Amino acid sequence: MNVNENTASILKDIEQKYASIHQKTDTQLEGLLWSKPTTYWDYIQTDVLLNLQIQRTVLPDEMVFILYHQVNELIFKMILWEMNQISHTQNIQADFLIDRLTRISRYFDMLTTSFTIMENGMDVDQYMKFRNTLTPASGFQSAQYRLIEFCTTDLVNLIDSRFRASFDHTISNENAFEILYWQAAGKEEETGNKSYTLEEFEKKYKATFLNYMEEYKSINIWQKYKQLSAQDQELQALKEAMRHFDFTVNITWVMQHLNVAIKYIDQSGMGDGEATGGSDWKKYMHPKHQKRIFFPELWSEAELANWGQE
Repeated sequence: MNVNENTASILKDIEQKYASIHQKTDTQLEGLLWSKPTTYWDYIQTDVLLNLQIQRTVLPDEMVFILYHQVNELIFKMILWEMNQISHTQNIQADFLIDRLTRISRYFDMLTTSFTIMENGMDVDQYMKFRNTLTPASGFQSAQYRLIEFCTTDLVNLIDSRFRASFDHTISNENAFEILYWQAAGKEEETGNKSYTLEEFEKKYKATFLNYMEEYKSINIWQKYKQLSAQDQELQALKEAMRHFDFTVNITWVMQHLNVAIKYIDQSGMGDGEATGGSDWKKYMHPKHQKRIFFPELWSEAELANWGQE
């Protein structure tokens, strides 16, 4: 059998690959004889994806709501995938950080503009009916979004604004967890007791959250930025990428989410104005209250003071 030079080179590389993991090349190549060609639907798992939408009601627009939030969770997974690369890259370089931050911001930009699907793509009457069936579930319970926050910034920037100035950096993760900004949204205002929504959220994900809080303490995006040389930290392109990401996530995207909620919950006149999870959703969501800022050192005093102001 005549083997051209290119094929011979490929076979040599294959042999080296399997030799490095103590496998027989002949066995692996023979396995290719019986493998099925890849199809789009098998590779993407289309049938699985399209069977993950289970309605709780007979109202057609509930399908829009389910699909939209599933798309959001898939985008969150893409964001975490990029963040993982940033955090676990040794000797990170400025151009790599800029590139990955730009990718992440692009995902959040898409999420921001996509809110028109929710804002204009559901019948208000249908939404106000099926949302009662979803209670006490809440978008508050998106674990991936919490992981994104832990991967992005130092813990102090995620602390409830009432406690941030006096935050003790030596505090345990367990105690810090109790004063994260979103904890207040899951507690009853009069008693301070945790709501069922928050209790179930913690049962499911608290251990994962605590692990992330510890793991990303020294490798979150802000800490990777600080690992760069002083000269690289002053690069205008890098600062712009950091600021765009911060502003997009903590103001633009949040405000789009808030405005959609206002349209359905507050302005429709068809409900009691309460969130499905029972939170004080306006105070929780509006950036001017909690002033969620990932990279406060990159903003001026005036910008910080007016964060989220309309």
